Amino acid sequence: MIRKVNNLVKKSVVIIKDDGAVRFVKRAAKYAYYKKFPDKKQQVYKDILFINGCTLPHPERYRVAHQMEQLMSQGLTVESVFYDRLSLDQLKYYRGFVFFRCPITDTIREFIKQAHYFNKTCFFDVDDLVIDQKYTDSIKYVQQMSVDDKQLYDDGVNRMRETLELCDHVVTTTAQLQEELQHYTKGEVLINRNVASDEMIKLSNLALEAVSKDNNKIIIGYFSGSITHNEDFDLVIPSLIKIFEKYPQVYLKIAGILDVPDALDPYKERLITSGFVDWRELPAVMAECDIVLAPLVDTIFNRAKSENKWVEAALVKIPTIASNIGAFAEKIQNNETGILVNNTDVEWFKALDLLVSDSVLRGKLADKAHEEIIHNYSTVYTGYSLASFIRKHLARNIGFILPSTDISGGVIVALKHADVLRRHGWDVTLIDAVSKHALKIAKKTYNYRYELPGFNVVAMHKTKMKAFFDTQVATLWSTVELVKKQPNVRNRLYFVQNFETDFYIPGTGEPRFLANASYCDQSGIRYITMSLWCQKWLKDVFHKESEYVSNGIDLELYPYRERDFTGKIKILIEGDSKSEYKNTDEAFRIVERLDPDKFEISYLSYRKEPKDWYRVDRFYNRIAPEKVGEVYASCDILIKTSIVESFSYPPLEMMATGGVSVVVPNGGNVEYLKDDYNCLFYRQGDIDAGVAAVEKLLNDKKLRDKIIKNGQKTAQAYQWSKLEQRIVDIYK
Repeated sequence: MIRKVNNLVKKSVVIIKDDGAVRFVKRAAKYAYYKKFPDKKQQVYKDILFINGCTLPHPERYRVAHQMEQLMSQGLTVESVFYDRLSLDQLKYYRGFVFFRCPITDTIREFIKQAHYFNKTCFFDVDDLVIDQKYTDSIKYVQQMSVDDKQLYDDGVNRMRETLELCDHVVTTTAQLQEELQHYTKGEVLINRNVASDEMIKLSNLALEAVSKDNNKIIIGYFSGSITHNEDFDLVIPSLIKIFEKYPQVYLKIAGILDVPDALDPYKERLITSGFVDWRELPAVMAECDIVLAPLVDTIFNRAKSENKWVEAALVKIPTIASNIGAFAEKIQNNETGILVNNTDVEWFKALDLLVSDSVLRGKLADKAHEEIIHNYSTVYTGYSLASFIRKHLARNIGFILPSTDISGGVIVALKHADVLRRHGWDVTLIDAVSKHALKIAKKTYNYRYELPGFNVVAMHKTKMKAFFDTQVATLWSTVELVKKQPNVRNRLYFVQNFETDFYIPGTGEPRFLANASYCDQSGIRYITMSLWCQKWLKDVFHKESEYVSNGIDLELYPYRERDFTGKIKILIEGDSKSEYKNTDEAFRIVERLDPDKFEISYLSYRKEPKDWYRVDRFYNRIAPEKVGEVYASCDILIKTSIVESFSYPPLEMMATGGVSVVVPNGGNVEYLKDDYNCLFYRQGDIDAGVAAVEKLLNDKKLRDKIIKNGQKTAQAYQWSKLEQRIVDIYK
């Protein structure tokens, strides 16, 4: 709790410093409002979320803020959050995650587990070897910690390693780090060096314009980012003492966290000290120097460190003398963009003596280093490799735009496609396009399904889509325009599941016209369908090519039950009572003619209530998809009277459970239904024929057994497992 309060105070101070007190108050009020009313908050779907686990300002800035700037400059959308503010709900609003120095927590462990389930890539980012005690135990400062402090520090190191090992790939700063980190991951390790932000460059340019140096002084600067650098600074003390003795005009500026050694007491009048310098003020402070020192003791931990000091000094045209190890050795061109020295008193003194005595050389080195940094160490110019690495490792993502998450045949099939793609490595998002008005009406009558188990669902009216999508799929005519409006989508598909023009009677007006227009797209939408009937009229009527994959069935959800057809026979009717094309009234006209003492009537409807005149003994409303099979298995005969259907699931579902069906043939169901083979057909509108078909199934056991047997064969042939690869192929 104390840590959270301290972090909150630190963040508040930063906001006040950056944006002012008024802006801080507004942000605080906004945060409090959304904390109390989370449903009111507008969400944003972006590409990458950075999760920061570091409380130190400099690492967070370089590895979170600057890398975000790099990715934004390459067209990726990004956001960041402190690790103790991470919630599982954020998982669905991003394609990938970068964990910077994050120690493991229960939330992070579960977050990464779910990210892997949904094929969302997790990257670990680290800029120091703070991931194993075998590295950190070599730090002198750590060795001098108290037992309790050391135990706490080691716990953080070990927890950080656990997060690293759970992630898929790693991003780091130096070659030494890359080599060491490869032992902790099965994925790739990318070197993405620390670079300067646009703001750093701007502030450095302003510092260069404003600086006014005393020509009678030469100021050597040492800037320490943490208390662990005492040992490094000790390397240059003997040489500094000699320089002080030789050059009375030399001064030493020490900024940051450092214990100034007693050996420098005789020169305290020539020491300029300051505490930790905010990064915004650092360019002006550093620009007052003439030389910057960057000594590092040669340890594996230090060889993994970044070249930040050289970068920051070069931005304000100050030459650097650095230890010839690690990133300094890799990136500084000796005697061109800086001076590299081996860690001996002789070499440190020689380099210092050279630069103190030669102002022309100082200027030459500074100018060359400045040119190198401006061109090759700017966030805007250097983001390509990081963006490419992230894009390479992100899963292909697809968004299915649903008219709503309410149960319907079309939604269930779309969910099946979504699940198949997820199991084949796609990052799948369901985009609920229900309108605010429709949602308001729905809430008055039932509990709307905001979530679907096993899927990431985002509400379109509450979510701004800023991430890139490889593919988006319209699943009803009303969602086609929504797909077309999304700007950052590579492939746009329309999954046609019915002739939706005929969902509306003539005279309905605009909905009927727009439904028909959805088959006439000229913008490049690609059509796919699950019905040979749909494929045919798309080609014949609208001259649209389409790819086809049949619907299927999960037999484990539709358990087979042996029927003896004795006692009271259970009839099942399925369909929306208010839908013209479902023609549900006709099914109830048939059962009106059946003896109530011999037949029990069950009615299954996903949305509408039965009409007053319907004869219903059992009503099943809004049954969860995984429970529908139990309803079919509990009944003996299905009466299905739809006029317009693209595939028609109910007869197939009844077959799977061992029941029989009386069906009105239509363009969609004849794909797998055959009269007197796996069902009985009757002509739409012929109530007498419908009644006769029911009686025939009840009285003719031989016919009934044949239909049940062939129905089982049909159901076996239409298993989803046999269709999975075709589903994957049509989305490729």
